[in-house]
This record gives sequence, C-alpha cells and structure tokens, in this order.
Amino acid sequence: MQRDVAPRQRLLHRTDWMALLSGILFVVLGILLVTGVIGDFVLLLSLLFGGLGLAGVVAIVARSIRRS
Repeated sequence: MQRDVAPRQRLLHRTDWMALLSGILFVVLGILLVTGVIGDFVLLLSLLFGGLGLAGVVAIVARSIRRS
C-alpha cells in the first residue's frame, strides 16, 4: 500500500547538525594529528571537548529554531 507523499518530500530529511559537526571535527583533528601540527595531548583534548561543546550548542539552537 503506497502512501500519499509528494516525491520531493520523500527524498528530504533533516540535517543532524551534531553528527555533521562532530564528524568534521574528528576529521580535522585527525589530519592535524597525523601531519604533526598538534603534538600536545592537552591541546588535542581541549580542542576536542571545545569542538564537541560547540557542536552541541549549534545542534540545540538549530532544533529550537526548527520547532518554532
């Protein structure tokens, strides 16, 4: 049984900002670590937790804007 959904709506989905920004963060930190730009473990953890915190704030703001 087929639903009455427009073809355009079936292909679209909401962006998961937390997952997108976290993935970009891990890729960038991995590149910086492999190339030797970041050698300090404390700096790496600081960037990791700061970046994840920022991604969380962006995800919360995007969700609140989407619901209103």
